[in-house]
Amino acid sequence: MPELPPLNLPDEPRLAQNITHFARALRKAGLPIGPGRVIDAVQAVAATGFTSRHDFYWALHACFVTKPEHREVFGQVFRLYWRDPRFLEHMMAMLLPSVRGTQEEKPAKPGEKRAAEALLEGTQPDPENIANEEGTEVEFDATLTMSAEERLRTLDFEQMGTDEVARAKRILSQLRLPVQPIHSRRLMAAPRGPKPDWRRTLRDAARHGGEIQTMARAKRRVRWPNLVVICDISGSMSQYSRIVLHFLHAVSNAKGAGWARVHGFTFGTRLTNITRHLAQRDVDAALAAAGAETQDWEGGTRIGECLHEFNRDWSRRVMGQGAVVLLITDGLDRDDPDALADEMQRLQLSARRLIWLNPLLRWEGFAPKAQGIRAMLPYVDSFRAGHSIASLEDLAKVISDPGDKGEKARLMSLL
Repeated sequence: MPELPPLNLPDEPRLAQNITHFARALRKAGLPIGPGRVIDAVQAVAATGFTSRHDFYWALHACFVTKPEHREVFGQVFRLYWRDPRFLEHMMAMLLPSVRGTQEEKPAKPGEKRAAEALLEGTQPDPENIANEEGTEVEFDATLTMSAEERLRTLDFEQMGTDEVARAKRILSQLRLPVQPIHSRRLMAAPRGPKPDWRRTLRDAARHGGEIQTMARAKRRVRWPNLVVICDISGSMSQYSRIVLHFLHAVSNAKGAGWARVHGFTFGTRLTNITRHLAQRDVDAALAAAGAETQDWEGGTRIGECLHEFNRDWSRRVMGQGAVVLLITDGLDRDDPDALADEMQRLQLSARRLIWLNPLLRWEGFAPKAQGIRAMLPYVDSFRAGHSIASLEDLAKVISDPGDKGEKARLMSLL
């Protein structure tokens, strides 16, 4: 629970009205709240009282929060709404860029931007307050500024607001992840194939008294690989994993992309197979069913144990046909690093390619200091960032280029 400021509540006759406004802000931030929950919240606060800030917080939390992913947004909206009756000024300052010398721009905390957009929807800034305080005219050269679409493609998933998340999901639903076929050593009949088919030629000759009448031809068989996605849904990865699962659903239902099958797994403290849920055409229904089966969302992380479970129970079932494995995690694991390294090595040997997407790689000064990252890095074929739409769009190039290693070589030199 976030640190709670002292409550600044109105008189009791206006309490129901303020709770209703608070519920509207939560609904705009993405929480599914209807009139029934608002009535329950008013009755709960009336029963528990609001002299204690913790009692007030948890009374509203019990009525409005039904999923783990809603806790962060609820905490931010609560902090901003009930702290100061003039919270709009603070929110306006957050959403409007200010030009004050070389002031460093601080990124919003997770969930804070969504809370700001919900509280400020329909509010227009005062033009007089945007003007330069000293009256000096400020000119901007927007020649090289990015368009809204370009900015969205490079924006960190964790810093996206409600509207930006919705737009990102729409873009990801149109993305495809094509793959090149694998040419097998086995041959198949082909009238104009590049190779002679001696076995079929001799069988045909035996039917005609040993005389070879035609030379049978053959070509190499073509097969398509499986795609296996293993996604971390722990607390530090929750915002990234939600959007990545939308992308995985789009890949699973894309026709003609080339994958034989797409398998999806989530893990936090335990491994969950969500492949059958991703087969549903409706993305909301698919992710709702996957979320209902996944019990460790936004929990801890036990990468080594979950990979051990995958290697033991699922590897032989889904890793055939030269599977490509996408491992999406930040690598922050406190279990035995030697056991984690053994499971990573086994996973790499079972896969045609093992590609690791790590959102932490977005930081310029990233270094493999965590023991989990140091244990995993030597056993991946490619190490890439996975924090934005652009990074997911680059996956097609990474998969089609067997020599692509991403940032692995540079980071291995730092070990």
